[in-house]
Amino acid sequence: MTRTHKLIAYGLGAAVLVLTGVAAWLYLAVCSPVCHGKEAVVLVDDDDSMDSVRVKLSANTVGWGILSSQLPMNLRTGRYVFAPGTKLLSAYRRIRNHVQDPVRLVVPQVRLLSQLAARLSPTLMIDSARIASAMADERLIDSLGFDRATLPAMFIPNTYEVWWDTSARDLMLRLHREWRTWWTDERQSKAREAGLTPIEVATLASIVDSETANNAEKPAIAGLYINRLRRGIPLQADPTVVFALQDFTIRRVLHTHLQTDSPYNTYRNEGLPPGPIRIASIAGLEAVLNYQHHDYIYMCAKEDFSGTHNFAASLPEHYANARRYAKALNARGIK
Repeated sequence: MTRTHKLIAYGLGAAVLVLTGVAAWLYLAVCSPVCHGKEAVVLVDDDDSMDSVRVKLSANTVGWGILSSQLPMNLRTGRYVFAPGTKLLSAYRRIRNHVQDPVRLVVPQVRLLSQLAARLSPTLMIDSARIASAMADERLIDSLGFDRATLPAMFIPNTYEVWWDTSARDLMLRLHREWRTWWTDERQSKAREAGLTPIEVATLASIVDSETANNAEKPAIAGLYINRLRRGIPLQADPTVVFALQDFTIRRVLHTHLQTDSPYNTYRNEGLPPGPIRIASIAGLEAVLNYQHHDYIYMCAKEDFSGTHNFAASLPEHYANARRYAKALNARGIK
């Protein structure tokens, strides 16, 4: 081999080494892991840029820059979960293709829609104000078959998988679909047998839930209120008076409270109130649909403060129960 040939061979060898080194460097740059040891959750919101996403990924600047120049993307909002060892290239492709991971959204049992909006927002990209605005959008809720008073009936307490970047409107539509799914033909049939619509079931269930936390007793309370509805007797449910006053610190409903002028005051108005007084629990809804058949039309909290009730079919028996409970309240200084 001549000297010239040797120089060429050496040059080619060096070039191959350089190219190999560059290739290895590029491979390491774009295929380095974005997280070690534990999964990484990356939230991309409206204010994010390619640089801020890189920082959230803890990805190296060079690799992200190479990918950005060779595989440009239209950055979109979303929630992405990357398992330990996920490569930068794989993460980049998922974000570019908008391959999101859902969040588990819990619809809680709360009294007010404002509380519901506040409890839902931390799980989602949207804030509570946007959720509350959607809940107050009369055109939207009317299209779903509700109004401001009956809207709480649409929310079934459960855990749902939704997209983190869902809009407030889409969230409402999704929860409406879940409401329709929950109301199976069998449940609708039971509601008709009780003489109630699904919204009325939720309204009565919200009262039952407010009367007791004891799920075993709820069907008996539901049966009592259905007896009253069928006989045209006012429900006279203390929780509706508390709701009318919007004072949830009240521990003892007094005669002056009963004079409250409100459509929610079931001492002054016959039938059900305009809508639920809280988000009804599934146990409460099922209690109304599977109410106990009995003759009771009166109930009074037990004097042992167990959270359960004494039931009565006659007024004298009810008065006796009420006197025992009043005595217990006085003994404890509850006013």
